Amino acid sequence: MKRLAALAVFLFAIGVAVTAQQKQYPYPVVRDQRGAVPQGPRVGPWNSPPLGDGPFLFDSYEQRGLRAVVVTKGLSHPWSIAFLPDNVILITERQGRLRVVRNGKLEPEPVAGIPAVTSIATMAGLMDIALHPNFAQNHWVYISYHKPMGTAKTTDGSNRDYPIASNSILRGTWDGKGLVDIRDVFVADDVDMEASRITFGPDGKLYMSIGGPGTGPHVSVDRAQHTNDYAGKILRMNDDGSVPADNPFVGKTGYKPLIYSLGHRVEEGLAFNPWTSELWETENGPNGGDELNIIRAGHNYGWPIVSFGRDYNGPKYSPTLPGFDDPIVFWVPSIAPSGLAFYTGDRFPGWKRNVFVGGMREGEIARSGQLQRIVFNDKWEELRREPLLRELHQRVRDVRQGPDGLLYLITEEDQAALLRIEPNQ
Repeated sequence: MKRLAALAVFLFAIGVAVTAQQKQYPYPVVRDQRGAVPQGPRVGPWNSPPLGDGPFLFDSYEQRGLRAVVVTKGLSHPWSIAFLPDNVILITERQGRLRVVRNGKLEPEPVAGIPAVTSIATMAGLMDIALHPNFAQNHWVYISYHKPMGTAKTTDGSNRDYPIASNSILRGTWDGKGLVDIRDVFVADDVDMEASRITFGPDGKLYMSIGGPGTGPHVSVDRAQHTNDYAGKILRMNDDGSVPADNPFVGKTGYKPLIYSLGHRVEEGLAFNPWTSELWETENGPNGGDELNIIRAGHNYGWPIVSFGRDYNGPKYSPTLPGFDDPIVFWVPSIAPSGLAFYTGDRFPGWKRNVFVGGMREGEIARSGQLQRIVFNDKWEELRREPLLRELHQRVRDVRQGPDGLLYLITEEDQAALLRIEPNQ
């Protein structure tokens, strides 16, 4: 009890200090990563094997007789997919390309006019894509991306130039072949932030997750708790990027008014539960402790103060403390969760109300990507979970339900593919 009391006093002091502080921008624009993650095993690269042509037959515990069909290959590190009318699928590629799959065929040239992006490792570049709720009338397409903001010197002693970027959202109008009238609706005034997802809610508002620095010194990682910083937050905005008057922190001193929730690490899945209208989110923890959260306005999800995982150098975090929302599902070991989808269709009756989560790797081991299925009871409490397609040894970046009631997923590989899951008839 004494330890908990001391922690409560400490956390209260942190909260007062963070809320009262005046923002000192910029934060270190290039993180000092020396010693943040121990060196991995001294083995050669063990990348995912080439994906065959398929189809790949498999069974699920509650839905037998399935196959995964390769719709198209020829993609490179895709991040997200969106379904348009006339049998068109748009796919973002992390390096900055927007690709078109029309009638099941990948068009050879990417969409013209996409602005320059900063693509670094796996957590920055051209990210998520979402259609406006009134797309049928306005044809608006939204894409989150990392907007180049110049360079800064590294902190590892080499004094090299390193690109810096701000998480942003562009909006363009789809004319049937490409995007026109492309403009930014949001550009963060913070830099050095990681992956992002976007989705429109039942309220017509645009929600955006912005991953905070997942590793590094406290001055970087602690930003998820700073209320005048976008790192490690979920934002809520109008479709033009302006602030909704009913956001939880509007008018509160020391808070950016677009913030909807805080205390996140790296959010890689964002979707509304169609049965409850609640916002759900998947989040990468540190070494262990990946999360599936229900996001509530104004709530704090605890990173980097609480986690079911542990620091990459070994120390454990407190798994839970008063004042922070706990995940409804967590993974130890991690699966590096990515895209998130609720199944509402009729093509797979045994999967109705199931949640699907892409997985990049399990237990920090290469070639262990998967699609994970989670079953809930009528109170949305977890009953069981099932890994699928592990035998393909592919990293799964996103999963979506198509307008045909089938499931589509993209792999996160140098030579990536769009796959469709369907009954094996």
